[in-house]
Amino acid sequence: MKITETGIQDLLVIEPNIFEDERGYFFESFNDASFRKNNLNMLFVQDNESKSKKGVARGFHYQLPPYAQAKLVRVIKGSVQDVAIDMRPDSPTQGQHFSIVLSAENKKQFLIPRGFAHAFLVLEDDTIFSYKCDNFYSKESEAGFNILDSDLSIKWELETELFILSEKDKSLATYKEAKQF
Repeated sequence: MKITETGIQDLLVIEPNIFEDERGYFFESFNDASFRKNNLNMLFVQDNESKSKKGVARGFHYQLPPYAQAKLVRVIKGSVQDVAIDMRPDSPTQGQHFSIVLSAENKKQFLIPRGFAHAFLVLEDDTIFSYKCDNFYSKESEAGFNILDSDLSIKWELETELFILSEKDKSLATYKEAKQF
């Protein structure tokens, strides 16, 4: 596997080794031994999957301690623009974000450590998004802020007028008003 740093400490892009031939392809989407060999020591306890149509925007979401979560995210079908924002209070990159397009075609994965808010924008119909978490979901610990907050200065792959948001995500506070770690 190839690991690429993003410029934000601990936030990584992971590209699996892909074996292709005339029959199709094969790759390991996760291998604990490979992760540990690269000092990525985490125990994933929950897998999640969503299917969405083009324009669906989910986030920004995160969980506060003691239920903060690291996530390993990837796209099985379609594509998304995936964005993580550093929320760690003692981080020199607090408030900075990193954006990447993840797709079934490029098979890239995004490792988002604890202390980050996460969002994604679906770029194709019938996109299937999958992620592993290293901690269980806790409704009492969930937090977030509005993906459309103009103070975030994120360059989105689609016009924001095309975003399809849940009522819950529409009602989220701004980044400045959000609960901090």
